Amino acid sequence: MADPKGFLTTAQRETPSRRPVPLRLRDWKEVYEEREAGLVERQAGRCMDCGVPFCHQGCPLGNLIPEWNDLVHRDDWKGAIERLHATNNFPEFTGRLCPAPCESSCVLAINQPAVTIKQSELAIIDTAWERGFIEPVIPNRLTGKTVAVVGSGPAGLAAAQQLTRAGHTVAVFERDDKVGGLLRYGIPDFKMEKSHLDRRLEQMETEGTRFRPGVTIGVDISWADLRARYDAVIVCTGAPSARDLDIPGRSLTGIHFAMDYLVPSNRAVAGDNPVDLIDAKGKHVIILGGGDTGADCLGTALRQGAKSVTTLAIGKRPENERPSEQPWPMEPDLFEVQSAHEEGGQRDYLASTVEFSGSEAGAVTGLVVAETEYFDGGRRPKAGTEKTVPADLVLLALGFVGTHDDSMTEQLRVDLTDRRLVSRSNDFETNVPGVFVAGDAGRGASLIVWAIAEGRSVAARVDAFLGGRTALPSPVRAHDTPIHF
Repeated sequence: MADPKGFLTTAQRETPSRRPVPLRLRDWKEVYEEREAGLVERQAGRCMDCGVPFCHQGCPLGNLIPEWNDLVHRDDWKGAIERLHATNNFPEFTGRLCPAPCESSCVLAINQPAVTIKQSELAIIDTAWERGFIEPVIPNRLTGKTVAVVGSGPAGLAAAQQLTRAGHTVAVFERDDKVGGLLRYGIPDFKMEKSHLDRRLEQMETEGTRFRPGVTIGVDISWADLRARYDAVIVCTGAPSARDLDIPGRSLTGIHFAMDYLVPSNRAVAGDNPVDLIDAKGKHVIILGGGDTGADCLGTALRQGAKSVTTLAIGKRPENERPSEQPWPMEPDLFEVQSAHEEGGQRDYLASTVEFSGSEAGAVTGLVVAETEYFDGGRRPKAGTEKTVPADLVLLALGFVGTHDDSMTEQLRVDLTDRRLVSRSNDFETNVPGVFVAGDAGRGASLIVWAIAEGRSVAARVDAFLGGRTALPSPVRAHDTPIHF
């Protein structure tokens, strides 16, 4: 513990400044200013090195948070990245994209602002890249075993890197033209510039991982053929099937799923010329859904020059402070102000969309919205409170409901759950021998930190399946859930 009194002498929580809103709305770069010298080291000193570090239970990866906070405070960045990489393959992703459930479990957060854990994590990995501490990890020997990973999101990449380093020959198949999954085309650059992804993929290629973009399993290669070619197959295809809103007027033009809006927008930012680009410039935009995907749509629409952007959430506005029914160390449901929310737009709660209204030409012109009324059996639109909100573009960011790939079940006879997720055991095994599943495809839409944790864990299970035993870490089981007290 570098500073035994740090949590007393540095009582104030400080985080890096964000660039001025008018400036960052003119580009797609990440929103943060260059970090102040000494800020992260000073803030890391607030970590108390608790006898029982509850931040561990908040992190599915089991990150060794007190250890690397201590090393950061001591200015030992090389030691810090070694401890961080011991549990997390891609801290540059989680440090930018994870909502940091570890901070909700921080012991200091009982009566003070939590330690800036996420800030320390990001500073460690960025400093490690800057100083050349990160090098490819080449396996000492090859096992002769082959593994196919289907899907190149965080779960697939984590599984691939772990198995490659264990000496297996790993091929990652991605249906898009470039590798990265939602990290590539689902996350806007103002949250994570793609140079961070490309740098990590280059390291993985040097280590021996083989990437096969532009290949759709089930079409270009059948699932049965893939299983026959490889000793093991890991399904990491995510849960991309979006939740729809089946109400009158849904067939009007101008109503799109969030990912149908974000993906071509991210392609355009990357320099491509997508034919399916949806441009919010000069339009009244309505976003249905108040989560992370909705915030991504908000920041994108503002940068495109939308005339107005309104986010409608069907539920109640979360509290600013921890609710009594969600005591520490539970992760509370709090009102969140992401960077996109600072930039503009309006957020309305208790808003139930009753129907879409449109023009004679069949284009959406507005939404009929009523106040959400709660009752013993659930919630419903309150009669007599309806009003019409103008809209030229409506984006549905209502979450995801599972996989939509029927080829897997038809060609490989993999069982699905009632939620249309791939059924699996606690060891990530499907009903088909040698076929495993990890990440959102088996868990349902979740956090990036859970995807990486499951990717690491399924790698350990596959390594044991191929060789009889494993030395790879396995931070979670397939059916693990966050611990609540």
